[in-house]
Amino acid sequence: VIFTSDNGPWLYESDVQRFGHDSSGGLRGMKADAWECGHRMPLIVRWPGKVAANSVSHQTISFVDFLATADELVGANVYQTTADTDVGPDSFSFLSQWTGKPSDAPKRPSWAMQSGKGLMTIRRGQWKYIDGEGSGGFSDRGNSGRQKSGKGQLYDLANDLGETTNLVDQHPEIVQSLKAELASIVQSKRSRDLASP
Repeated sequence: VIFTSDNGPWLYESDVQRFGHDSSGGLRGMKADAWECGHRMPLIVRWPGKVAANSVSHQTISFVDFLATADELVGANVYQTTADTDVGPDSFSFLSQWTGKPSDAPKRPSWAMQSGKGLMTIRRGQWKYIDGEGSGGFSDRGNSGRQKSGKGQLYDLANDLGETTNLVDQHPEIVQSLKAELASIVQSKRSRDLASP
C-alpha cells in the first residue's frame, strides 16, 4: 500500500493565521511555490516482509521516481540503463530505500524543479538554491511571472527547514556550484545521465 498526495496546501499565510490551521507543519509557502511547502508530499509505504515497519527514510525523492522504482521492481530496468530511450529522464529508483537491499540503479545526486511561475530550484544534500526572489508560485500574489535576481536564495534545510534565513551571501561557493549544476540540468533537459550504470 502506498499513500501519498498532491503537492502543497492551498492556503495563503493570511488564511493560516485567520483559521488557525497550519497544515504545512511550519513549512514556508503553499502549492506551486519553490519554497518547501510548495512541493513536499507525504509518502507512506506498507509492504509486509519487504519494508520494515516504522522505518523512516530521509532520501529526497520525486513523484517521477515511481517510474524508475516500478521499473526496477519488476526487473525490466529499461528506464535505468537503456541508452536508446528517453522515457523518465528525471526518474531515479528508490526501491533500495524500501527494501534496504543494495541496488545498481543510479542514485539521485540532486533534485531540480520549476515552480508554478517558472522559478528554478535545485537541492543537493542539505542545500537548496532558488534562482530568483520570492516564492515563484501562488504565494506571490499579484506578481505575474518569474522574479529573477542575481543573488537568488540559499537555504540550509538540515538546520532551517522553514527557510527563514537566506544564506546566499554567506556561501558563494555553494551558490556557484548549485547554479552550475542547475544550468547543466536545464541545458541537457534531464537530470539522469543515460550513460551512467
